[in-house]
Amino acid sequence: MPPTPTGVHARDLYYTIAGRVILNSLTLHVDRGESVAITGPSGCGKSTLLSCLAGLTPPDRGTVTVDGQDVTALPPGRRAAVRLSTIGMVYQFGELLPELSPLENVALPALMAGTPASETYARAESLLNDLGVASVIGTDCGSLSGGERQRVAVARALIGKPRVILADEPTGALDGETSDNVADLLFALPAAHGCALVVVTHNPDVAARADRVLAVREGRLHPVHESNGAVNQR
Repeated sequence: MPPTPTGVHARDLYYTIAGRVILNSLTLHVDRGESVAITGPSGCGKSTLLSCLAGLTPPDRGTVTVDGQDVTALPPGRRAAVRLSTIGMVYQFGELLPELSPLENVALPALMAGTPASETYARAESLLNDLGVASVIGTDCGSLSGGERQRVAVARALIGKPRVILADEPTGALDGETSDNVADLLFALPAAHGCALVVVTHNPDVAARADRVLAVREGRLHPVHESNGAVNQR
């Protein structure tokens, strides 16, 4: 019996909007411990692909498995449960809840999943400390810099010990030095936490940090390069 696949795997995804083909038999395999950057022009389908991987947008055809579970076969409530327990999300502007403190933002997904509060807040504090933003724990989210906001967002993505992290233009709103720091942090996650990482980005310097770089063209993924210089077409 073959081993259960880990990470996130999309096979033959097909998706259309108003008769326009966005994803066309697209296939992607990202194992735990591996990072992949997805590039391409605006409107090519990068964010749609990420939404399919997260179980937010069901494809018209094809399958998405997350740590061996076919999320495309699940009803919406079950997909949401898998997303909460297995997937961490990082968005371009952090998407923190302004009425909550940074610590509360980080803790929220784990609390929603039923993790005891004492355990959750201890882990949230530990993550913020590890990510270099322990000083913001009790501050107001509106006072955070862009880099601090994204580090809090990464901590929130990690709170549930996810098998997969999906990041949509996570450095798009940051200046050059801050973008580099957040990108370094993100691409260190697969080795540090044993997760699969998929990052959608327009920034070639950010993409170059990934193990593999793939471009969306005509609804499919095409290899750009690997960090070791070899081309990989998985």
